[in-house]
Amino acid sequence: MTVLSEIRADALSAKALPALLGGSIVGLLLIVFEISMAAFIFSGPLAPYLSQGIGMLVFSTLAVCLVTALASDYRGGIANHSVPPPIMLGAMGAAMTLEGDALFMTMAAVVIVSALATAACCLLIGHLRIANLLRFVPYPVICGVIAGVGGGCAIASLSMMGLRADWRVAASLLEPALLWNWAPGVAYGCGLFLVAKRWSHLLALVTPVSFVLCAALFHAMLLLLDISGEEATAAGLLFAGMAGGGFWPPFQPGDLAHVDWGVVVTRIPDMSALILVTLLGAAIQLSSIELVLATKQKIEWDREFKATGWASLLAGLGGGPAGHLVFSYSALARRLGADTRFAGIVVALVVGSTLMMGADILKLFPVPLLGGMLLYLALTLLDEQLVQSCRRLPWTDFAIVVVIFATISIAGFPAGVGIGIAITTASFAFRLSRVDLIEAEFSARERQSNRSRSIADRAILLAEGDRVSAYRLRGYIFFGSAWSLSDQLMEALGDDSPKACTLLDFSAVSGMDFSAVNSLCGFVRAAHDAGTRVVLSAAPANCRDGLERNLPPDVYAGLSFEPDADRALERCEDIVIAARRAELSEQGSAGDTVLDSFAGDMESRLDRRITFEDMAHELRDRLEVREYAAGEALVTMGAPSGGLQLLLMGRASVYDAAGVRVRQCGPGDAVDPRGAFSTRAATVTALADEHCRTLTMTPSVRRWLEENRGGLMLELYGYLLTAEADVEHPSGMPRATDH
Repeated sequence: MTVLSEIRADALSAKALPALLGGSIVGLLLIVFEISMAAFIFSGPLAPYLSQGIGMLVFSTLAVCLVTALASDYRGGIANHSVPPPIMLGAMGAAMTLEGDALFMTMAAVVIVSALATAACCLLIGHLRIANLLRFVPYPVICGVIAGVGGGCAIASLSMMGLRADWRVAASLLEPALLWNWAPGVAYGCGLFLVAKRWSHLLALVTPVSFVLCAALFHAMLLLLDISGEEATAAGLLFAGMAGGGFWPPFQPGDLAHVDWGVVVTRIPDMSALILVTLLGAAIQLSSIELVLATKQKIEWDREFKATGWASLLAGLGGGPAGHLVFSYSALARRLGADTRFAGIVVALVVGSTLMMGADILKLFPVPLLGGMLLYLALTLLDEQLVQSCRRLPWTDFAIVVVIFATISIAGFPAGVGIGIAITTASFAFRLSRVDLIEAEFSARERQSNRSRSIADRAILLAEGDRVSAYRLRGYIFFGSAWSLSDQLMEALGDDSPKACTLLDFSAVSGMDFSAVNSLCGFVRAAHDAGTRVVLSAAPANCRDGLERNLPPDVYAGLSFEPDADRALERCEDIVIAARRAELSEQGSAGDTVLDSFAGDMESRLDRRITFEDMAHELRDRLEVREYAAGEALVTMGAPSGGLQLLLMGRASVYDAAGVRVRQCGPGDAVDPRGAFSTRAATVTALADEHCRTLTMTPSVRRWLEENRGGLMLELYGYLLTAEADVEHPSGMPRATDH
């Protein structure tokens, strides 16, 4: 079903009435919000252009609501610009020293450029499919920025109501003229905040109703006190300085000649911070919707950022700021039963109807009440990000929130965002550097590879396995943790007993930077000088390239790279066995004592071998003899099992689904024992390491043997059970897969 057909179906269904009601309520709330935000941005020297400013913000809401309703992945989503961008725009406007049309058009240019740049970033993020990267923004940074917005919003609301942050004017606050400006707004804002804290489920109904009632009461008081509209405007109780007519268009194309582009350039740092805050806001709102509202729906973030990009592009072309999905309005629409795209269109139409109204409609909105609405938003943000964060965040993270909040309050948003990211990055690096990168440490005596070894080789590993130091690494290795890892490895080289080999397993390493590679180069050089071979398992590509470029050719040639830990451990064992055999050949019979510890095991293995040969001789007439060339599959995972295969000659390796060698089979071992009982799909793959010959027992042959040669089959089952136990733990030594 297409989007348009979906909207048409919703408009003709039972969802239409809730969508009309919910969309109208949300639309009225957005109108009040836009006028409040415009009154803050276009204040002071920009106050004469308030009607144009309202047109810019209202058009932005119309554009982002409409485009998001049509393009969003989440049905019923309501879009708008959140609180931070207008507050930041207001701060930028207050910092400009221009006058008249030049001031207004330069401010409009800042709004447009910011919106278009934000749209470009969103479209690029969606096109490159990297929206999920925004999930990794540190939470304290987000809290600190939003808290800073709350602080700026509080100052803006008090400024709208005629209050200044100056203790010298405190005595005049109770004068009737000033009291009329701030008392109604403060009472209204604090009242809304208390209602939201105590009865949050009633806020959707209380907000529009209370605003209308309070505005009516305010105008009634003006009539009772015989205060005319002109007098109320002069006192700052009603908006002034606006031309007649509608809010749209806010300016003509020819007015762009008044833009001071030099001032626009000076605002690039502030605009960059605004873009970053908008992107963070979009990510926060998406996360909230995903976790609370769309629990049964997977939201594709890349599609959402594309929708945000197109919506912000249209808003910017109309002179308004960028916008995105907003959780609070979307939650309100859903609570009212308007969880459909049709609701977003209704909101856009209700908000858009304001553009056709005359500027005189602003006379209906008392300045103190709009200031109170801003105060309510400020108290809500400060409560959520400072008061509640104090209870739920660790003290270190809460301290970061406070530092960002204080920095934004003193030095502005760019400095606050920059310091916040710097502190959290440094904190993250410090914490990560304290994580032990070595997940496990063992020797070839404690853990062996899955390769099948002779009795003599196993005896050597039992006696000399401590000459192999193996380290299983984990996590991300970077400049903060690489040096401590290097120190640990260097310290192991300096032990009293010289090491023949050091194994570094990178299977659980997610990545490493150049500092880590450089540190590893230092260890490899030291190991080479000490006569210790270094074997690397599953080394990242950048690690291998970095070692090749930064190590002398003779040192690099001594490195061994293996695809997995089992192969790497096998290589280390080969090095130790070869070295020990060379020593034994020089010592003559002195090495015979090494085999004494395995005399019992050797006798047991010989007995089992004799038993196997006897059984194979009796079974040969009934079982099929198969030949396999090196590299040929004895068993293929997923294919029907061909039966139990007893290996008469050669060696074969068994691999799991990940391609890791589980074990190596030699003469006398069984390959896929379950194949004798059914023809189900094999769960492993067995490949011949060399030319192999097997005896194959199919399920039908097994049944015949059980009926006619029961004693022989009992002997075979007993042999298989003891042989399997010996494969799993030969001489009590764990295999490489045991960890």
